[in-house]
Amino acid sequence: MLLKCSSMKELKPIHAQIILNGLNNETLTIGKLISFCAVADAGNLDYGQLLFNQIPEPNKFMYNSLIRGYSSSNDPIKSILLYRQMIDSGLSPNEFTLPFVLKACASKSDYWVSVLVHGHAQKLGIGSHVCVQNGLINAYFACGFIQYAREMFDDISDRTLVSWNSMIGGYAKVGWCKESFLLLKEMRGVGVEPDEFTLVNLLSICSQSCDIVLGKFVHLYIEKTGMEIDLIVRNALLDMYSKCGHLQSAERVFERMPDKNVVSWTSMGGQCREALDLFHEMNNLRVKPDEATLLSILSACSQIGDLVMGKKIHDYIHSTCSTPSVTLCNSIIDMFAKCGTLKFALDVFNKMPNKNLVSWNAIIGALALHGSGPEAIKLFEKMQAEGIWPDEITFTGLLSACSHSGLVDTGRHYFDKMSSVYGIVHEIEHYACMVDLLGRGGLLDEAISLIRGMPMKPDIVIWGALLGACRIHGNVEMGKQILKQLLESEPYSSGVYVLVSNLYSEVGRWQDMKNIRKLMNYHEIIKCRAISSVEVEGYVMNSWLMTRDSKFQAMYSPFLIS
Repeated sequence: MLLKCSSMKELKPIHAQIILNGLNNETLTIGKLISFCAVADAGNLDYGQLLFNQIPEPNKFMYNSLIRGYSSSNDPIKSILLYRQMIDSGLSPNEFTLPFVLKACASKSDYWVSVLVHGHAQKLGIGSHVCVQNGLINAYFACGFIQYAREMFDDISDRTLVSWNSMIGGYAKVGWCKESFLLLKEMRGVGVEPDEFTLVNLLSICSQSCDIVLGKFVHLYIEKTGMEIDLIVRNALLDMYSKCGHLQSAERVFERMPDKNVVSWTSMGGQCREALDLFHEMNNLRVKPDEATLLSILSACSQIGDLVMGKKIHDYIHSTCSTPSVTLCNSIIDMFAKCGTLKFALDVFNKMPNKNLVSWNAIIGALALHGSGPEAIKLFEKMQAEGIWPDEITFTGLLSACSHSGLVDTGRHYFDKMSSVYGIVHEIEHYACMVDLLGRGGLLDEAISLIRGMPMKPDIVIWGALLGACRIHGNVEMGKQILKQLLESEPYSSGVYVLVSNLYSEVGRWQDMKNIRKLMNYHEIIKCRAISSVEVEGYVMNSWLMTRDSKFQAMYSPFLIS
């Protein structure tokens, strides 16, 4: 009956019969009960622990079952505690115990316990067992001791496919692309062919490093060998092509997938509009989105300013989840701010039961974006009163808010406090905000002094901010000096030429403006096309698309003309 059991609902009546028939002391039967609770997908670890606690002298099988169960749970430390309890009870761990203890060590990145387990394995004479060695490889990688993991791998006399996958997977986690593929070559050289786990690890590292050449090699290997691959490998292929920017290849993989899950749809969110279209299709097929999907869609709405879709996602989240995660709420705040609705962003922020530093940074950045400097400063002070310590991103938003609201003295105050009070090093973004703030306030000489005192070389953002200030205040001579600096670092940036051209036009120096335009033509520099967006019947279209989309023109040109 226990062997045929498939759920806790079926197991509990069997347990009742065991008690009624006085079989409580049958170690084999109770051991099977604990094993089902701890290891089976339909089991219940807490129930298994209660059973275990009622046994005066648990045997090795019972300990191993619970240690295995906890090693894959949200509380892997209990595997290590049970291992210690097992030793204290006089039982010796075996080759079925230590791999799962090491798995728990890897989950907690516990180096010292891993070393102790390694020593204990050697003492017990099972240190050369391949399952134990594979467990040590994973544990050492998780703790960041790559060399120890490699030494353990090299000591394995009879490597299994799991051994190779442990090393390749470990290298993939730390981003060692070359080493992973060299191991693949060595592995095939000794007659061991990769499986799905090997391929997923290799595709993962190609995604991380955006190495499309090696990614295509893996794909070609799959096709040439005719390997049967599962949904996980197909999703890994899809993710690799999307992250490497090869969206057509990603679409081909996606279209050929016999089955798709939420990971497949999320991986296809490579471009904003395409991501939203895919989300609609996903909904039509009744595939429920997970948090990663929703974050991707909210990001897409932010980038193209699709407020209608953003609101729909917001409504969907609240209708399906009573307490959205902090990460989702932060993304909603960012979306509403970038779509121009500061009020909604503030409403979401104020209703959040829990806020982290990212939440405060998001709303301060939103207020800065909308020119609400005084409100941003009030929130910054409130954030500190609630015990949240700011970081460099907080100050980027705060200084930007001061710049957009003309709060020069306040900006100076917080710029100085960054290092003296908060111990945060000034980055180039903070200098850019200060140059912009001083420049807008007409303090061009002070801005120049600040640039000269910077510990790093000014970039185009710094010079561009100062050049914009010269345009506002009509300081042509300083603008010419800045132009020389800019052309040295960014000789082919159209934005530089346009800024100087606008500066000349605003002070009426038309001939100089024409000369700048001629210089652009001589160097074949093309000004980036400006794009405006308009929302028509809940769909965001931009001016570039309007001029090229015949379907759009046919549908909406009468409306636009009128």
